[in-house]
Amino acid sequence: MIFDLTRLPDDFIENPHPYYAALRECDPVYEMPGGGLFLTRHADLVRVYKDRQTFSSDKKVEFYPKFGDSLLYQHHTTSLVFNDAPLHTRVRRAIAGALAPRAIVGMDVVVRQLVDGLVNDLAARRQAGKPIDAVAHFAQNIPIEVIGNLLAIPRAEREPLRDWSLAILGALEPEISQQQFDEGENAVREFLAYLEALVARRRTEDLEAAGDIMARLIRETGEAGEDANLLPHELLQNCIFILNAGHETTTNLICSGIFLLAQRPQIVAQLAENPELWPAAIEEILRMESPNQLGNRRAVADFELGGRSWPAGTLITLGMGAANRDPAMFDQPDEFRLDRGDNQHLAFAGGVHVCAGNSIARIEGQIALASLFRRWPGLQVEGGLRRSPRVRFRGFEFMPLTLDGGA
Repeated sequence: MIFDLTRLPDDFIENPHPYYAALRECDPVYEMPGGGLFLTRHADLVRVYKDRQTFSSDKKVEFYPKFGDSLLYQHHTTSLVFNDAPLHTRVRRAIAGALAPRAIVGMDVVVRQLVDGLVNDLAARRQAGKPIDAVAHFAQNIPIEVIGNLLAIPRAEREPLRDWSLAILGALEPEISQQQFDEGENAVREFLAYLEALVARRRTEDLEAAGDIMARLIRETGEAGEDANLLPHELLQNCIFILNAGHETTTNLICSGIFLLAQRPQIVAQLAENPELWPAAIEEILRMESPNQLGNRRAVADFELGGRSWPAGTLITLGMGAANRDPAMFDQPDEFRLDRGDNQHLAFAGGVHVCAGNSIARIEGQIALASLFRRWPGLQVEGGLRRSPRVRFRGFEFMPLTLDGGA
C-alpha cells in the first residue's frame, strides 16, 4: 500500500486504525514516498525512544526548511519536547520539578470543583433546552483553567489562550498552508508579548513563597553563566509549551473518552459499580485514541531496523496511535478492556521524553469523565459530530450531546 501523511485517504481522519493495522502487518518499517520511515510496531517505537545515541529529538534540521527564521522556528526548537541533552536535561529538570506529584498536591480538589461547576452548567443548559457541545461547553474549559491556574494567569486574561495554542500546534502538521503558518506565527508573537509582560509583573512580587509553576520557573531562570536551569527566552518559550502540551491533548482525551464510553454502556455500568476501575478506563482511552498520534526523530548514526540498514540523517515518524493497537503488545487491541493490568501504551511517548505533565492529564481526565457519566450514565453523542482534521492530534471540533439517564 502507498501511505503518505500529506495525501491521506478521505476516511483516514474518521478512522485511521485500519490503515495503521495494514502497515503494521505488511510494512511496519515503511519508507514513505516523500522520504523517511513510518513506524507502527510498539517494540520499534520503544527502541527508538530508548536509544538516544542513535535517534535525536532535536528538530532544527527538519524545522528550518518548513519555518525558516521565524518565531515558530524559535519556539519549536526551544521547547522541551524538541531537544536533546544537555538542553533537554536542564530544561526538563526545571519543568518536571514544577509538575512533579509533590508539587501538585491538592490539584484533584481544584479540578473536582471546576468540573462540578461545569457539570452544573451543562445541567442548566439541558434544563433550558439549549444545545450542548462536549468540546466548547465542557472539555476545553478544564485544561485551560487548570493550566491557567498552574501558570497563575489571571482569569480575565485567559480568553486568547486556546486560540493561540491551536494555531501554534496546527503548524506542526506534516503539511501546512500559508494561512496556517501565518496564524501560528502571529500566535507565537502575541503569546510571547503577553508572557513577557506577565513575567515582568510577577517579578515585582515576592515569589519565594509562591507555589505556582510560573513562580517556580522564574526562580529557575537566570542569565547565561549563572547557576540557572532556564535562560530568560527559554522561560517564555516553555510556558507556551506547557500550555500547548497540556491543553489540546487533555481536551482530546476527555472528548475521546466521552465518544468511546457513550458507545459502551456496559463499561459505563461496570464503572458505576466499581469506580476504582476508572484509572484503568483512562489508560484504555489513552491507548485506543491517543490524543497525540505521531512523534518524530532523526537518526544521527547508521542503524538497522526491519531487517535493513538505514543511514544517519534518516527521518522517522513514530506512529503512536498505531503502536498502541499492536496485537504483539496488546491482546484484543481493538477492544476496550478494563483488565489489561500493566497497560504499557505510548500515548505520553516514552524514554526521557515521556510527557512531564502526564499525572495532571490523568487527574483531569478521570475526574471529568467520572463526574459526567455519574451524572448522566446514558448520555449520547448525537449526529453532526465533527472531528479535528489534524493527523498529529486526534480529537474533535464539535461533539453534540444529549444528556440522558440523570438529573
